Amino acid sequence: MAKNQVQFQPGMSLPAFLERYGTEAQCRDALMQMRWPEGFRCPSCGHAGHCQLRQRPVIQCHRCKRQTGLTRGTVFAGTRLPLRIWFLAIYLLTQHKNGMSALALRRQLGVSYNTAWLVKHKLMQAMIERDDRKPLAGIVQMDDAYWGGERHGGSTGRGSPGKTPFVAAVQITAEGFPLAMRMDVVPGFRKTALAKWAQRHLAPGTAIVSDGLNCFPGVTAADCTHVPLNTGGGPASATHPMFLWVNTVLGNVKNALHGTYHALKPKYLQRYLSEFCYRFNRRFKLEELIPRLIYAAAHTPPLPYRLLTADATYG
Repeated sequence: MAKNQVQFQPGMSLPAFLERYGTEAQCRDALMQMRWPEGFRCPSCGHAGHCQLRQRPVIQCHRCKRQTGLTRGTVFAGTRLPLRIWFLAIYLLTQHKNGMSALALRRQLGVSYNTAWLVKHKLMQAMIERDDRKPLAGIVQMDDAYWGGERHGGSTGRGSPGKTPFVAAVQITAEGFPLAMRMDVVPGFRKTALAKWAQRHLAPGTAIVSDGLNCFPGVTAADCTHVPLNTGGGPASATHPMFLWVNTVLGNVKNALHGTYHALKPKYLQRYLSEFCYRFNRRFKLEELIPRLIYAAAHTPPLPYRLLTADATYG
């Protein structure tokens, strides 16, 4: 029986990871390379000559003596954790197919729960900002979805206050194979909301295939074409061949979230959805996930606690 080459990838083993990023010096060198791939240049005078101080993780210019923090301006800014702990967190979050809760991460890293939560959410935010730069294009299957259940005594159906609406979109090849996906929380399924989402996350000329929900024609505001298919609703609509992959990934994401986390606050749902999408979109080369997320973290602005916990429900 032939094996799925994507599913049976070896990825990066823990011994291989420790050999590459096992010491603080190795992690510092890796971050240095990610930030200045062509060699360090002083942000003040442009001089290349520099040294790294032993007492503090800063780089000092030989000419003007300005000191530049290695982690300054990155997700790692202001951290008291060693970089090797951050890199180990990156390894754990990228190599687990269904994700890892902050509680499980705490046990693996040997840190407090609050620290593990901050590390996880900062890295998930780096994933969001990285994928936001890559709009979907070509042929895209779309569907509406909800997270959460109906509250006791409240209204039922789509308008239930216990449900958080989000859009699921999967870019496929002409042969029907999935390439990339997005899942984004939206304020509701209205044309204006879908138009705003499409303008941000779809490339002009994208061909959208969806069911007959009235909001989906809003994607045409982003110079996209829209092909609605009336599936009739109900469980049978999920088996329609034109929605195979969007329904497949929706099921996988919901199963993964339910199996990994006890509860998710709606205002943080976007990060958890984006974490799953980030791994899915880079699933063809698992061993590259670690350096790619290190690069993303090195090029994501600092995230102080007040911003990390602010209500950013809609991505």
